[in-house]
Amino acid sequence: MAFGGAQASYINPVVPFTGTIQGGLQDGHKITIIGTVLPSGGNRFAVNLQTGYNDHDIAFHFNPRFEEGGYVVCNTKQRGSWGPEERKMQMPFQRGGSFELCFQVQSSEFRVIVNRNLFTQYAHRVPFHRVDAICITGIVQLSSISFQPPGMWPANSAPINPVIPPVVYPSSVYQLPFFTSILGGLYPSKSILVSGTILPNAQRFYINLRSGSDIAFHLNPRFNENAVVRNTQINGSWGSEERSLPRGMPFFRGQSFSVWIVCEGHCFKVAVDGQHLFEYHHRLKNLPAINNLEVGGDIQLTHVQT
Repeated sequence: MAFGGAQASYINPVVPFTGTIQGGLQDGHKITIIGTVLPSGGNRFAVNLQTGYNDHDIAFHFNPRFEEGGYVVCNTKQRGSWGPEERKMQMPFQRGGSFELCFQVQSSEFRVIVNRNLFTQYAHRVPFHRVDAICITGIVQLSSISFQPPGMWPANSAPINPVIPPVVYPSSVYQLPFFTSILGGLYPSKSILVSGTILPNAQRFYINLRSGSDIAFHLNPRFNENAVVRNTQINGSWGSEERSLPRGMPFFRGQSFSVWIVCEGHCFKVAVDGQHLFEYHHRLKNLPAINNLEVGGDIQLTHVQT
């Protein structure tokens, strides 16, 4: 499980924003941006995948423009000079509307997916491995920027179900406890992402994967006990707690966090801020019946992906 190569999400970054892409881009890398287009204040926004913190070398400039009916400009800048523009005369974004924008790195091109629909493909003009920063400017408010590096999931996992796309809830404000269904239930290679900010005076919070009234997986960081408790509840009765960790408490009061839960055939694999933390062997074996997610406690929830 190559969680060690993952990078923590940027949560609620302020625009204009420039941040590091740790280790640079690789074939198979995926970057997901959750945000909202502002209703006023300008006509454009841009995402630049670039070298360094200046805009001298931009491998991929993705630039929606709410002008002349709306279109998107794609381009590359080398040594301060722009190349020829590629224009897509469609506008997949709406002023005042939320969006999920995903960049997938492939050997020959960038694939751009907007709200889970393929929008465009842009052939590489410069080697993508030079990209080590992302810059976002213009009329957007951002909830999160998350990174899925190559090899995040094991090679022997079942392929991700192509019929059921991930569901993203792009909202900067969630009512807690947050409760939602997991379409199709769980299966090997299914992943769930929960990001948020822990309240300064937090005592505990929880993430539950539920099967009806049962809780198949209960993840419960407790700051008053300095522990991350894992358990299963069946027919109203809790099983034995698991508390051991390979390192110290990964959650901190007042700080943001991202939790990846990956369902495998025999266990859940859990990573916090891109670092693999533990495995939890299934006690409820009927994975498709585990079809609800519940999040609550002393946090502000900023991003959920099921």
